[in-house]
Amino acid sequence: MGEEKADPAQQRPPELCPELCIVGGGPAGLFAGLLFARAGVPTVVLEKHRDFLRDFRGDTVHPSTLRLLHELGLLDRFLQRPHNRVHHIKAYVGDRLIEVADFSHFDPRWNFTALMPQWHFLDFIADEARRYPHFRLLMQAEATGLVRERGRVAGIVYREGGEQRQIAAQLVIAADGRSSRLRDEAQLPLRTLGAPMDVFWFRVPKRPTAQNETAGIFTRGRIMALLDRGDYWQCAYVFPKGQADEVRTRGLDAFRRDVAQRAPMLAADIAVVASWNDVKLLSVALDRLDRWHEPGLLVIGDAAHAMSPIGGVGINVAIQDAVATANLLAAPLAMGKGVDRLLHEVRARRMLQVGAVQAFQKAAQNRIITPLLDGSAPVTAPLPLRLLARFALLRRIPAAFLGFGIRPEHIRSPSIRPSYGVSPACRSPS
Repeated sequence: MGEEKADPAQQRPPELCPELCIVGGGPAGLFAGLLFARAGVPTVVLEKHRDFLRDFRGDTVHPSTLRLLHELGLLDRFLQRPHNRVHHIKAYVGDRLIEVADFSHFDPRWNFTALMPQWHFLDFIADEARRYPHFRLLMQAEATGLVRERGRVAGIVYREGGEQRQIAAQLVIAADGRSSRLRDEAQLPLRTLGAPMDVFWFRVPKRPTAQNETAGIFTRGRIMALLDRGDYWQCAYVFPKGQADEVRTRGLDAFRRDVAQRAPMLAADIAVVASWNDVKLLSVALDRLDRWHEPGLLVIGDAAHAMSPIGGVGINVAIQDAVATANLLAAPLAMGKGVDRLLHEVRARRMLQVGAVQAFQKAAQNRIITPLLDGSAPVTAPLPLRLLARFALLRRIPAAFLGFGIRPEHIRSPSIRPSYGVSPACRSPS
């Protein structure tokens, strides 16, 4: 399915007159931009930062996303970028090591989770999107509000280079994250499900090993997740929500001692965390919109449903949103048709998976995380984990849920050849 890159000498960027304006250059926004441009829809993506270089964002590319990249003919090129492969997920419960999920029985092309810095993933998707004549990415362009005409959203107001500007579009997609400004302006109803914890992220050097050692660590009062990135650990230190200042007040030495006690494999190198500047706070949220749209506006990804870091599925669920959106809307938009009457179908399509993942995360918070963090539960493996430890075949169940979810999406949107040319004429929103 791969296609040759166009001759750079023949490349000509489209005019800034999109049918579609996507706000947010994260996984959902850029993946949607790629799919809509691939379908021939004049598309502009706005990203408020100057680049994608922000650390400790979601770095797990699950089998579902790897399969989507294969369906686009991009998987081989994608896997040329530096990454680590996780075929098994393990957990230390007290002193017991339990294998929880086994991806290795999937198709060999995607029988693992790829650990890759998110900026590499976003750079890759942006590079592929730029191969299409209908795509444009504006960096350092921050959306500040919605434009409304005749009772519907007709574009956005944004700031670029110190100037305020507007983009008119047939459809605006808000993929601007869990603190979405456009979602708030549209006053879409947000349901908060609650999260009992926050997370400190940091790095510790690691000696490379033959097998990837990614694992969770469950102890009384604290939980940790260690992502094996080859020559370093990407570490998540989980503590009760709102206690970040309390942890900091105890001092960095106390923090390092606590980490070394709970994760002995880090003890020799934890001194590399030299100041609190090396530790980044993630304020965990679990919520979702009851309605994802209004005429001319659709909200997807974290802006529509913030996920807990449990399972590391957030970016992959967001990408599935982008695929479902393009499957439903790309063809009519490419033909210049209005799509307002179709917007509700995106949420209807996606809520089975979103609801299932959030229900799983909420149950894990209530039954495992909260009791461990407040010290009210013994640190012993519950029956489901004991069964996973005993019966290897059962490990395929959590692997399938985390790797693909319920009703995973496939690429159904149309495609044009990725060569540059003159963009279609602009149309006014209707």
